[in-house]
Amino acid sequence: MTTSDLIGLRIKTVRRQRGLSQAQLAHPELSDSYVSLIESGKRTPTPAVLELLAQKLDCSLSYLLNGVTAEQMEDIELSLGYARLALENGEVQEARTRFAELLANHNLAGLTSLRQDTEYGLALAMEACGELDEAVATLRRLQLEDLSPERQIDIAIALCRVYRQSDRLSEAIKVGEAILGGSARPTWTDGLVELGATLLTAYLHSGDLLRARQFAAELLNAADILNTPRSIVAASWNAAVVAESTGHGEESLAFAERALAIQSENGQPRSLARTRVACATLKLRVRPEAVDEIRSVLLRADEELAQTSASTLDRANTQVELARAEITAGNLEQAVRHGRAGQELLPTTARALEAEAHLLLSRAYGGLGLLTDAQRELGAVRDWLTPLPDSRRAAGTWYAAAETMEQLGDADSAAEAYRRALACVGL
Repeated sequence: MTTSDLIGLRIKTVRRQRGLSQAQLAHPELSDSYVSLIESGKRTPTPAVLELLAQKLDCSLSYLLNGVTAEQMEDIELSLGYARLALENGEVQEARTRFAELLANHNLAGLTSLRQDTEYGLALAMEACGELDEAVATLRRLQLEDLSPERQIDIAIALCRVYRQSDRLSEAIKVGEAILGGSARPTWTDGLVELGATLLTAYLHSGDLLRARQFAAELLNAADILNTPRSIVAASWNAAVVAESTGHGEESLAFAERALAIQSENGQPRSLARTRVACATLKLRVRPEAVDEIRSVLLRADEELAQTSASTLDRANTQVELARAEITAGNLEQAVRHGRAGQELLPTTARALEAEAHLLLSRAYGGLGLLTDAQRELGAVRDWLTPLPDSRRAAGTWYAAAETMEQLGDADSAAEAYRRALACVGL
C-alpha cells in the first residue's frame, strides 16, 4: 500500500470508531466527496487538511501520518535517546540491547527515518562491542534503502571504517571510492572529508603511498576551504600519518599536534581520546626518548575511552600501544600486562592488531629470558598474519617478526618471515 492508501485507511478507521459519516467529518470546511477520495487513497491531503482532520477526529497527527499515537511516538523517541546516551557514555552492551529492543517494536516499522536512525545506532553499538561482521551486515542493509545524502555519507564512513578494522582493505577502499572516486566528485563537506580520511587510512594500510600522498593534499585543501574543526582535524591527522610514513617525522608531529589542539577545543570525548592515542603512537615512533610523557598520555586516553562509546578495538589498540611504550622504556613485565589486556579486548576479526600484540609479547618475553613463551607468541604471529591479504601493515609486522626471530636464534623462520614481508610489498 502507498502512503496515501495508509493515511486514508487510518482516517476511515478512526472516523468509523468515532461514529461519524464522511459528510459529518467534512462539514463545513471540506466536501464529503473530497473526504471519500482521501479515504480511498486517490487524493493525498495537504498538511493543513491533515491537521484539520486530526483535530476533527480527536487523534494525533502522528497517528494519521505514521499509524503511531503521540504517546507511542514519545516513547519511541525517548527510547532512542536513552540508547544513544548509553552509547555515548561507553555503556556499549546496554546500548546494543536498547537499540535491538527498539527495532523489535512494531510501531517503528512505519517510521522510516527513526527506524534508520535506530539501525544505524545498532551498527555503531555492534562495532563498539567488537561485532564487526554484524555491524557490516547492518550497514550494508541500510545502504540499500532510500537515504538522505547526509545519512548515506554517515553509513559510508562507518562501513569503510569497520571494513578497515576487519583488515578487509579492498572492501573499505571500494566503499570510499564509490562516493569519492568518480570523475564527478561531490562538493566537499565535513562528512566527505571524514570519509576521505577513512579512505586514506585504507590506502596507507594497503601500501598505496602514492595515492595516499595525493589524497592527503586534496583533503588539506578541502579543509582549508571549509575551515571547520571537523574537516581540519580529519585532514591534519591524515596528513600527519602520511608524512610519518614517508619519513618526515617532525612534519608529521606538527600536523598531529594541530589536529589534537583543535580536537581538544571542539571534539567529542571519544574522538579526543582516540586522537590522543593516535598522537602518542606517532610520537613514540618519531621521538622514542619522550616515552615517559607518551605513557602518561596513553594512560589518560585509556581512562577517557572507558567512559565513552569507544569500541573494544579502540581500547585494545590503546593497551597494545601501552605495551609498545613499556618495551621502549624497558618495563617488560608491564608490557606483558598491557599486551595481555589488549588481547582480551580484541575481536577475532582484528587479525592485524592481534598479530602485533603477539609480536610485542614475544619481544617482552624474550627480554625477560622466557624463550619458550617468546617462541610461542611468534608462532601466534604467524598464525594471525598468514590468512591476511598482502598489505603494507602486514609487511611491517612480518619484518618485525623476522627481526625478533633472528634475535631468538631461529634463522630459518626469520628467513621465511622476511620473504613474506617482501611478498606483501610486491617484491
